[in-house]
Amino acid sequence: MARPPRRPGNLPAEATSFIGRRRELAAVRRRLAEARLVSLVGPGGVGKTRLALRAAGDLGRAFPGGVWLVELAEVRDPTLVGDAVMAALDLRAQATAEPSAVLAAYLRDKRLLLVVDNCEHLLAATARLVAEVMRAAPGVRVIATSREPLSAPGEHVVPVPPLDVPAPHGVPPPHGVPPPHGVPAPLDVPAPHARPPLARLRQNEAVMLFTERAAAASGAFELTAANQAAVAGLCRRLDGLPLAIELAAVRTRVLSAEQILDRLDDRFGLLTGGVRALPRHQTLRTTIDWSHDLLDPAEQVLLRRLCVFAGWFTLEDVEAVCAQEGLPALDPLASLVGKSLVMKEDAGGLACYRLHETMREYAALRLREAGEEEAVGRRFAGHYITRCLRAAPQARRRLAEWLDWMDLEIDNVRAVLRGCVSGADAARGMNLVYAIGYYWITRALNEGVRWTEELLACEGAGPAERARAAFTRGFLAVLQSDAASAGPALEEAVAGAGEAGLPSVLAQSLSLASMAASMSGDRAEAGRLGERARAAVEGLDDDAAVLMFLQSRALNGLFEGDLGTVAEAAAEGVRLSREIGDLYSLDMMLLNLGSARLIAGAPDEAGPLLAEALRVAYRIDDRVGQYVLLDALGCVAAGSGRARQAALLMGAAETVRAEAGASVLPFLPPLLARAGEAAGAELGAAAFEEEYAAGRRLSRDAAIGLALGGPAPPAEAQQGTPRERPDETPLGRRQAEVARLIAEGLSNRQIGERLFISEHTVDSHVRVIMNKLGFNSRAQIAAWTASPDP
Repeated sequence: MARPPRRPGNLPAEATSFIGRRRELAAVRRRLAEARLVSLVGPGGVGKTRLALRAAGDLGRAFPGGVWLVELAEVRDPTLVGDAVMAALDLRAQATAEPSAVLAAYLRDKRLLLVVDNCEHLLAATARLVAEVMRAAPGVRVIATSREPLSAPGEHVVPVPPLDVPAPHGVPPPHGVPPPHGVPAPLDVPAPHARPPLARLRQNEAVMLFTERAAAASGAFELTAANQAAVAGLCRRLDGLPLAIELAAVRTRVLSAEQILDRLDDRFGLLTGGVRALPRHQTLRTTIDWSHDLLDPAEQVLLRRLCVFAGWFTLEDVEAVCAQEGLPALDPLASLVGKSLVMKEDAGGLACYRLHETMREYAALRLREAGEEEAVGRRFAGHYITRCLRAAPQARRRLAEWLDWMDLEIDNVRAVLRGCVSGADAARGMNLVYAIGYYWITRALNEGVRWTEELLACEGAGPAERARAAFTRGFLAVLQSDAASAGPALEEAVAGAGEAGLPSVLAQSLSLASMAASMSGDRAEAGRLGERARAAVEGLDDDAAVLMFLQSRALNGLFEGDLGTVAEAAAEGVRLSREIGDLYSLDMMLLNLGSARLIAGAPDEAGPLLAEALRVAYRIDDRVGQYVLLDALGCVAAGSGRARQAALLMGAAETVRAEAGASVLPFLPPLLARAGEAAGAELGAAAFEEEYAAGRRLSRDAAIGLALGGPAPPAEAQQGTPRERPDETPLGRRQAEVARLIAEGLSNRQIGERLFISEHTVDSHVRVIMNKLGFNSRAQIAAWTASPDP
């Protein structure tokens, strides 16, 4: 039997059973049928996230573009909300455009569901981004979880109450009506004659949760006639709050239900002077207090210190940041995991940990009360700065492994950077942003730009630190093809590196400045800066500086059409990159060398070079490199008579480029125009457009597999991927783009320049559009395109 295609999305598998919430699930379904933004609102620990994930999973079939979870708990900076959404959708902010613009462009024709979790500390930024996305993308719906509404346009709120609890003495209160504030709940006096039947009690949501979690924790717990009164009393005592119930259930490993209830009663009674009712937030705080007080001293110290981590952390991090003054780490950490106070997950074979957001807040209060906030914060910042600075010299030689580590730790590094900006510690922040430069280069160009600009605006750093930060800013600008921003940043880097005696930074900055001048069309300045870079590199035993110089020669040669220089510089770059194990430089140099062969009309020589580059780009997850290489291998396919593969790969490259928010490299349009002409001539214009559109619907993995020699996927496989089929229309995707540009008043030549195709190809598209629509003028095409329902 054929396996059904996997629906796109990133929802995590449920680690524990989901209990109850039938009414709330039905409410979410109803609201989402009539509204595009539904917010699940309730106090911490009430189970908003689990409810949102279950509702989203149930609704997944209604969204061809998938269901995608955006986790904001670890995001502390409002400017990074858009980046978090992009990361969840597996997009990259590699362009100068803001994340909201990239998201709007990507989502505008999608039908998908976003689950935006833990918004309460970023309400304004989240509401703004959600509103922008929904304006741009009518097919997108959002489920948000928060302790208070977003107050965004069109928001529908679904309150998330605690779980239903057993009624005292078997008398059920009106559903959903809690006791008036300040009125004590009835005492849980055992009344055997009034107990509900055991079978009915087992159907209660709160009791079901306690029973299942207790059985999982102790391995032998059962709800019986003997303990039913205590279990029911516990669930009432804990107000049906799932987090509180789960914390109590874990204690059945060493205590009976009756003992747990007695101890909680004592704790609540001390706080309230015998009055049984507490506000629900105080109920949860008291339960956590009780769990905390049952910890041994080492566990208590470790728990409060763990709150400094902004995201996931490892045992090594815990030992460096928290295990001071002889405090052990491994055994207390294992105990906290066992007591459900710390969450554990494996990432690539490495055990990682984090705190539930409510527990993090509690631990932060305890850390402040202990007077350790400043000291632990200093150790936290020092640990990550030291690790990043020590790893930097070898990062390029172990790039894949280093990037895996950075992907895990980036939220903690961001917290350190934010502390450097806000705490007037710009010098350390500049050194840190420079040390992790390859993360910005391969993962988050836009974010790297924001950090470097914020830091460069600060006072107090010396010329060496400013030179490194300015170099990083200039490097990122060159990768974004933003020559206007690159120039001033690299000028500062050159001046600062000269003053501070940083020969490698000086040489690399000059090479980058030469590339920026080439991009802006100033060939004379590019040559002058290139000669300065050559002089700076001579006699310098520094691989990074040599490779940057070779990259500048190769790229400038591509801009100028000097294929001999490209081949010479790139071949030496390939040799040196292999020798030192620099995957990023190898990726770039193979691309340069393969592109030179392709431009020279030798696709058979270019193919193996470009395929190897694509394997490297895939290994380090370099999305810009992947898009360029897919396009280049599409040109190889066209030049080798594989027209269908060429169309598929060029279509896929367009999607990968859009998902990365990348700009088109200047040497590509002529190659793509030539390849499109060749493939179109072989397939016919209509068939080429269909295959190109099919390529746009390919997943990135499928496209890379095809480029590296895999079979072309059948049509049904293409349509089961995250790329959605375009709405039903008589025009293909490229024809629709041509029609839209006609409506904007562009000529055939201007349309060709915009879409990187020849004027002759545009003319063919216009004739096909007229035939399909039965028109005989461009004005009719423009009017049809501008109509609300073409």
